Amino acid sequence: MLLSLFGLMFWALVVAVPVWIFAGLFPALLSALCVVVFAHMRNLWQLQRMARWLSGTDLLADGRWRGIWAEIVQRIQRLLVQREKQVAVARHRLQRFLEAIQASPDGVTLLDDQGRIEWCNDMAAKHLGLDAQRDLLQHVVHLVRDPVFSKYFAQDAHDSEVLIEGRSNSLSQHVKLSVHLYAFGEGQQLLMTRDITSVSLADAMRRDFVANVSHEIRTPLTVLSGFVETLQTIPLAEEERQSYLHLMSVQAERMQSLVADLLTLSQLEGSLPPGKHEKTPVPELMAQVFSDASALSAVLSGHEGEERGPVHELVFEPAPAWIFLGVRSELLSAISNLVSNAVRYTPAGGRIHVKWSRNTDWVTFSVTDTGPGIAPEHLPRLSERFYRVDRSRSRETGGTGLGLAIAKHVAQRHGGELRIESQVGVGSTFMLVFPASRMEYMDGETSSVSL
Repeated sequence: MLLSLFGLMFWALVVAVPVWIFAGLFPALLSALCVVVFAHMRNLWQLQRMARWLSGTDLLADGRWRGIWAEIVQRIQRLLVQREKQVAVARHRLQRFLEAIQASPDGVTLLDDQGRIEWCNDMAAKHLGLDAQRDLLQHVVHLVRDPVFSKYFAQDAHDSEVLIEGRSNSLSQHVKLSVHLYAFGEGQQLLMTRDITSVSLADAMRRDFVANVSHEIRTPLTVLSGFVETLQTIPLAEEERQSYLHLMSVQAERMQSLVADLLTLSQLEGSLPPGKHEKTPVPELMAQVFSDASALSAVLSGHEGEERGPVHELVFEPAPAWIFLGVRSELLSAISNLVSNAVRYTPAGGRIHVKWSRNTDWVTFSVTDTGPGIAPEHLPRLSERFYRVDRSRSRETGGTGLGLAIAKHVAQRHGGELRIESQVGVGSTFMLVFPASRMEYMDGETSSVSL
């Protein structure tokens, strides 16, 4: 600007001095004034041009500016380029931040100072049943119709979280949400939601587990305590004393079985999945299972040691010449539990059919009985610990209530699953399904072991 002022003075002098010499002072001053007016008019024109340029849409276009105006335009354009870069970086960071929030397993909802929804991620929409676009600027209390949440939102302080019912697409599934409000900015709030359904279920299962274990152990302990007190205080004949000692032994064995099953479950849940280095011949395994099943059938019928043997029709198809690649003790435990359950719950004279089958992808061990069958509403929970359809019947047969849970865990650890099919009044089929890669053929043809 200073150079432009000197330039204007220079040109005024260049014009005025010759005129002063040849025409006098007044024409010289008039000439200098004309130069100044011309320069001023030219600056006004440049200012108007600059104003039009600034109001345009393309400020980076080359307008062929000259002199000081070219320098001004260049500086403005440099500032614009820097600002666009800063905006692009900020937009990219915001997009990354929103993507991170979208990927969060927790729901995030931004509320304005009136409690209206400014933004929410997909998880919050799923938790609270919102529409991320349609419900913008709607009051959150009008959309989350839960008395607990309404009361919590109306509080002045939100130091702790509350639990509310979440939205679910299934009528049978109840979703539990943990909700917490955080204040930020000028009266704005951050609503965080977290699905704690699995935590609630785990906590309920833990409470049920402790209660069931306590109940299962308390019963035999009560019996043992009563018999001990009787033996200590009342003189008994030898025959009565032996009878009491036998009953005490039965209760002790029941507790030992329960503890053994609990330890088995603990080991299954706390160890790494088994590899395929251990090999178990299926024919030898099934021979042991058949022997145990026959003995159990005789024990339950009260004919152990007699020639009559088991009172169930035990049909074991010839064991295939396969080798199971996995932990032998786990497989034996799972199979024995399924077969023993069939023996325990099938009335005398009933039929128990055991077989192995195979297709391209899977190998299946199945136990089919002609017992009373199981109602459909019980099937999803049969593999839960201590879950029983008929508790009194379970105690009579001597089960611990952990056999199916053990079988399920063994199947899952070997890449398979436990499947159950049943019909009331007809019978049940329990299946252990393993990947075909867990089996390999023995040398030679099908095993000649007949059960």
